Amino acid sequence: MFLMFIISGPQVRAGDMSGVTTRSKTRQRQNGSGLENGSANGLSHGNDVIGIEGLREGYKALESTGYNRVLNKIVLPLCMLVFCPQFVILYWYTNAHCGGSYSELFSKFKEQSTLNVLVDIWSERKIFDTFTFSVIFGYFAWAIFWMRVLPGKKVYGTITPKGNLPVYTDNGFLHYLVTMAGFAILTIALKCNGMTPTVVYDRFGDLLAFMNVFALVFVFFLYLKGTYFPSTNDSGKTGGGFIFDYYWGTELYPRICSIDVKVLTNCRFGMTIWPLLVCIYALKSYELYGFVDSVFVTAVLQLFYITKFFTWEAGYMQTIDIIVDRAGFYICWGCLCWLPALYPMVSQYLVTHPVRLGTPLAATVLSLGLLSTLINYLADLQRQQVRAADGKCLVWGKEPEIIRAMYKIDGGVERESILLASGWWGISRHFHYIPEILLSFFWTVTTGFEHLLPYTYVLFLITLLTHRSFRDENKCSKKYGAYWEQYCVRVPYRIVPYVF
Repeated sequence: MFLMFIISGPQVRAGDMSGVTTRSKTRQRQNGSGLENGSANGLSHGNDVIGIEGLREGYKALESTGYNRVLNKIVLPLCMLVFCPQFVILYWYTNAHCGGSYSELFSKFKEQSTLNVLVDIWSERKIFDTFTFSVIFGYFAWAIFWMRVLPGKKVYGTITPKGNLPVYTDNGFLHYLVTMAGFAILTIALKCNGMTPTVVYDRFGDLLAFMNVFALVFVFFLYLKGTYFPSTNDSGKTGGGFIFDYYWGTELYPRICSIDVKVLTNCRFGMTIWPLLVCIYALKSYELYGFVDSVFVTAVLQLFYITKFFTWEAGYMQTIDIIVDRAGFYICWGCLCWLPALYPMVSQYLVTHPVRLGTPLAATVLSLGLLSTLINYLADLQRQQVRAADGKCLVWGKEPEIIRAMYKIDGGVERESILLASGWWGISRHFHYIPEILLSFFWTVTTGFEHLLPYTYVLFLITLLTHRSFRDENKCSKKYGAYWEQYCVRVPYRIVPYVF
């Protein structure tokens, strides 16, 4: 029994905690969305916050008829499981050994065959040694320690259709500051003793290979945990078979010794490793070339964006990543491997391809990038303020144009949600995607246009957000019905005005 408790962690049920049910109902009455403060868009590449009705649709898709086709249950998940780990190692290899050129990588494939190239890459990696163990598990120990001891107010996620209410300690921003300060102190200490943290850049291929292996094993552990020792009853096999269950996950809110697994993998590892790698790559560039303005601009824009994420991390706990996607390969491996390999790629590329922009161009790109971040923030804030004020406020000096959309939840209870159709949200229905994509472009354009590699993240983000817009539109159409059709008439463009 003790082992089961350690693996499962405490179970949080809406009816088991005094005051929780009342508190959640109060939030539903306040803004009609079932979520405090309404939307948190833009915190995870535009993940839209969805209410319990949208969440229920995700459950129905998983637990009944949504993934009955062989293509979705076996073929596509298997392709992701096989190819994605190879992609992340190839991203690094292309930059480190092919001069940042996909053309050179493809030439190697033609000369030796793709399989032989991959075998050579993996065989040359020193995956299991003292360095990789020390760096990876040392950071995990650091992250878990501060995750447990740092203070923060209690925040609540979304009640699931099965009655579970996740509770979080909102200490993400403080954890981020402590980690970045700790990195600065470590850097100074290493430098004073003739060492440098940029050894992480030198051996990043080994670290990435280690994380690939570790994450695949960890996801299998999560599969077993969700099947046999779940933290809540929002768990279990989906009926799609082992491949799909491993890919998608068997548990929505896994906790181990009271540690929330998704918070650990998504936020304390993935989103925190990203700025650390940006700083390491910038330091490596400085060690090689001194101050390079392109490296500075790219680093500042990424750090500014990540800082914004952590100031609003509580909102991320109410996005699709957390309340719909289970803890499996898709989410957890992605944050442990895909994110560290792909997201800081521009900074990594600039270490071997320094670009001198000149003060006027550097200042222009930096200003445009910061402006994009500001607009993204203001758009999210505008919608939250309108919902918090129940539409009784001003948007750009005028009364907001709103649609009071009614929808029903379990038991036939009717709720109301405000759809804002003016201000930033009168431009397009997913306007906040535009400044987010522009920001990623501005921290990438500093590399010039010699190679496609540094633009991989921008292309990935455009694909991701476009696909997500279709998912969100489908959920909203089912949830709001005629109200959503009315909203689409008033705001006819999905993302880019007059284009799409």
